[in-house]
Amino acid sequence: MAKKIVLSCSKCASRNYAVPAKADSSTRLELKKFCAHCNEHTVHKQTK
Repeated sequence: MAKKIVLSCSKCASRNYAVPAKADSSTRLELKKFCAHCNEHTVHKQTK
C-alpha cells in the first residue's frame, strides 16, 4: 500500500488533498491548490 501525504489549507486549515508520498522527501511539501471551502487558490502544506 502506498503512503500518502495529506495537505491542509493554510487559510482555513481544512484537510482536503492527499497525494502519493515520495521515498526521498525530507522537506515538507507546499503546493498551491484550490480550496473549496475558501473558494480560491491557496497554499496547502503537508500535515503530520
